[in-house]
Amino acid sequence: IIMAKQKRFEVLLNETPNGGMMMATVIIRDTVTGVLYLQLVNGYGGGLTPLLDADGKPIVWNDGDELNGML
Repeated sequence: IIMAKQKRFEVLLNETPNGGMMMATVIIRDTVTGVLYLQLVNGYGGGLTPLLDADGKPIVWNDGDELNGML
């Protein structure tokens, strides 16, 4: 039996500015560690970084947590 593989990363938020062609701000969660990442997309460029709390530690989001309280 072949089981469907769970995706490692999931998109929690994807915002596109008004009139911003090929631009996006994305929040991604690693489903294994729960760590949240910020991805910025601008045309063919962009960047990815972990979201950090006030103490400089990665923000971890678990399935039962409220996303609005984390960001």
